[in-house]
This record gives sequence, C-alpha cells and structure tokens, in this order.
Amino acid sequence: MTRKTANDFHPEVLKLFDKFVHGDISRRGFLSSAAKFTVIGLTAEGLLEALSPKFAQAQQISNDDPRITATYVEYPSPAGYGKIRGYLVKPAQITGKLPTVLVVHENRGLNPHIEDIARRIALDNFIAFAPDALFTLGGYPGDEDKARELFKGLDQTKTRADFLAAADVLKNLPEGNGKVGAVGFCYGGGVVNYLATQIPDLAAGVPFYGSQPTAEETAKIKAPLLIQYAGEDERINAGWPAYEAALKTAGVSYEAFVYPGVQHGFNNDTTPRFDEKAAKLAWERTIAFFNKHLRA
Repeated sequence: MTRKTANDFHPEVLKLFDKFVHGDISRRGFLSSAAKFTVIGLTAEGLLEALSPKFAQAQQISNDDPRITATYVEYPSPAGYGKIRGYLVKPAQITGKLPTVLVVHENRGLNPHIEDIARRIALDNFIAFAPDALFTLGGYPGDEDKARELFKGLDQTKTRADFLAAADVLKNLPEGNGKVGAVGFCYGGGVVNYLATQIPDLAAGVPFYGSQPTAEETAKIKAPLLIQYAGEDERINAGWPAYEAALKTAGVSYEAFVYPGVQHGFNNDTTPRFDEKAAKLAWERTIAFFNKHLRA
C-alpha cells in the first residue's frame, strides 16, 4: 500500500485534524466537518483513520536492538508528587561519560513514536530519557484518543515540575557528563521552551513547533536554542514574531528554521503529515546542535 502524504488530503481536512488532535474539536466534530471532503470509497471515518498514527509501520529501531539498552525506570518526583516514570535508553557500549537528552512527548503521553525517537537519539551516542506525563493517570493507555482525553486531566503545574525533576535526574546520572539537552514536539516543544526559562544551565534546547513563553519569561533563558517550525502551521507560528523579538532583546543565542510547505507535526513519521525531506534536515540539525553544545 502506498503511504499517504499531506498532499493526499484537502488542506481544510488537515486543519480539522490539527484541531481534533489538539482538543479544539471533538471526534464527532471532526467527522461532521470532514464529511464534505470525503472522496469515493473513503468516508469521514476513513479520513480520520488514514490521518491517524501507524506506529508499527514507522518504527525505525526496535526496543531489543542490540546496539542499545532500553528500560522503563522510575524516579522520585518533587515533594508530595509521587514518582516519575519514563523510558531510559543508552548505547549498549558506553565509553566515558555521555551527554544526556530529555525527550518530551506530544499531547498523548509516551507513545511508541516517542520511544522510537529516544532510541534514535541513543544510537547517536547520547543517553535519552523520555518521561510519561500520563504516568500519574495510569500511563499512556495504548490508544491515541484515550490518551488525548487523559491529557486533559493533567495538573500542568505538577507535570512541569516533573519535567524539571527529570532534567535534574539526567544532570546527575552517573553515566552522564552533567550536560542536559532537551527536545520536544508540539506540547513537548512548549515544554522545552518552558524548561529553558527555568533551568539556567540547560545546555541546549530544541523545540519543534512548540508554544512560546512570554517576553518576561523569555528574558530568563540562558540556554542556546534551535527552534523549528512548520511553514503551514498558523496556530503555532502566530506566536513566533513576538518570541523572536523577545529572544533578541534578551540576547539569547538561537537558531530558527521554518520549513516551507510542511504541516505541524512534520517530524512525526507515523502520520501523513510527516515530510521526509524536512524531517531529515531538521533531525540532522538537531543532532549536530546537541553534539556542538553537549559534548564540549
């Protein structure tokens, strides 16, 4: 079966899907609005199914790949918050102290795609840790619709504290070199921007199409940033001009790239919004950025 791309869908359907994924419309709302864009042999339900993630088809590195060691671990969360659970991935052969990377998921928790991202990072000779914000609500449920619903019940104050604690865990990891980078996607991109405002010694941040902090918060950023946006992402890109102005005013070291013609979520290779060319370039830039700032 030929893999579908964003070009196979009407632009309005992609906008509706983005609204559905981010909770702005319900499943019923998507199906009702998308019905006018159906084609022969494909219902509105079929459109939604075609746009939804296909994790197994997109997996690049298996959990039992001999080049890595991967396990689920728990760490204490801040006082009164219980524990953090996440996916810790290391190269199978470690020589010396390695840099560490915190991986922050989208608004569905620690799904198979984000675990695959963590494994890819480990193969580039980093230690990667991907926490599951949904752990306090039972963890990623194995279903994207259920995950989105669970996500609405998160206490974001607690969740942010958990990600801060996870970064501290990496900073003090015995096999680590003390330098922590962070990469996140969509919701996770916003978390990376937030972490940069809260962690003075964050060594590098790479937010993919993430929401932006206020100018007041931006002034606190000390970390170098590599900021990546999709050209066809009006919702997130609307906040970029003000963020860029604040970064310049604060004297933050940053690089920013807007990939023309691609959709929000272009790096996620489990859905048709994936753009292979843009994702490859963005990922090459990400790893080069981490090599530059986390190994020196």
